[in-house]
Order: sequence, then C-alpha cells, then structure tokens
Amino acid sequence: MRSLTHAACRKIMKENDDLVILDTRDAGAFMQGFIPGSVYISLNEQFTDLATSLVNTASPILLVAEGGKETEIMDKLSKAGFKDIRGYLEGGFSEWLNAQEEIDMIIEIEADELAMDLPFDDELLVLDVRQQTEFAGGHVRDAMNMPLKTMNDPANMAMIEETCNIYIMGGSDTKQVMAAALLKRQGFHNLRTIEGGWESVLREKRIETVKEKEMLN
Repeated sequence: MRSLTHAACRKIMKENDDLVILDTRDAGAFMQGFIPGSVYISLNEQFTDLATSLVNTASPILLVAEGGKETEIMDKLSKAGFKDIRGYLEGGFSEWLNAQEEIDMIIEIEADELAMDLPFDDELLVLDVRQQTEFAGGHVRDAMNMPLKTMNDPANMAMIEETCNIYIMGGSDTKQVMAAALLKRQGFHNLRTIEGGWESVLREKRIETVKEKEMLN
C-alpha cells in the first residue's frame, strides 16, 4: 500500500492518460467536490461488482478514500483483479483542496425544478440509469434508459447529444452520483441529479410518467 502526496498524484495523472482516479467517499461529500475526471463508486456491498463493470481492471488506479478505509478498498480491488493500483491520496480529498488544486462538483436539484423545465427546454434529456425492468415499470415520458453498468460503453455515450441538458434519475441518490461522474469523465458537464431519484419524481404530479407494457409481459 502506497500513500502519495498531491504532488505525486499530479505527476502520475500527467504521465498516464489511461489513469482512473477512483473516489469511494460518501456520495454527499463527493458531490461537493472531487478531482476532475474521477470515477465515483460507493463503498457498499455492490462495490466490487460495480468496479469491475465500470472500470477496466488493467487500468492504473489512483484511490481517493476516507481515512482508514484505504487498505480495505485496495484489498477489494486486488481480489477483483485490478493489477495496477498506484496508491492512494495521502490525507484524502482534503489534501487536494488544501493544495488549491482544481476541483469539480455535481449539481443536485429537486423534482419540482425538473417539472418546471420539462415544458420549455427542447434540449432537456432525462437519463434514467435504473435497470430495464425498473424503467419498464414506470419512467418519465421520453426518458432515455441507460442502466448504470452499461455507461462505460462508448456506443451508449454516443447516443447522448453534446447539446443536451441532462437530468439524471435513478433508484437512489448514490447511483445517480455514480452516473454523473461517469458522464463528466466523458466530457458531459451540463448535467444535474434529481434529489430522491425516481420516488421523488413519482410524487411530482406535474411530471408525466408512463410504463412499457410490452417489457412487463
């Protein structure tokens, strides 16, 4: 296990175009600030499954984690087949902030803002990152379904127009944040997550929702 100063991390970032900065902090903390281009994966029971789905195991990995969690996470990654773990940011994200390095953030809105924007924004795209069966059971009319685990597929990313104003909706705030980070890594920055996800949208009666009956049969 190797701890790295922010300067050492910056050097690795410059020297490795295929580097993956993997951030595993709390979703709320991640939204408030993260190293640009980071992949966010929540440290929960699905961590290993999501890591192997969203990140190439051959990619060099730089870890950003809450203090005391580094060894546990690096062990999980090693057991999952990640071979090139360069180390972790010493002092965590606070070290990056204290060094006044560049950061990125994720904007979160409430469902009522989506309700107000839908009728007036021709470029608005509701991107639903739930599983297909969940999407079929109910979704915002004209939403695009792109399950979280498929978002590392370039063909899927090509389906999103650069001009889109993206509103990300999922079954949980955490998965919405993961999706937002993946989109930002691909260069899509005009995006927002919806606080409370699908359940919040469902309670907003001004938002029209539909079901895909043929998928439910």
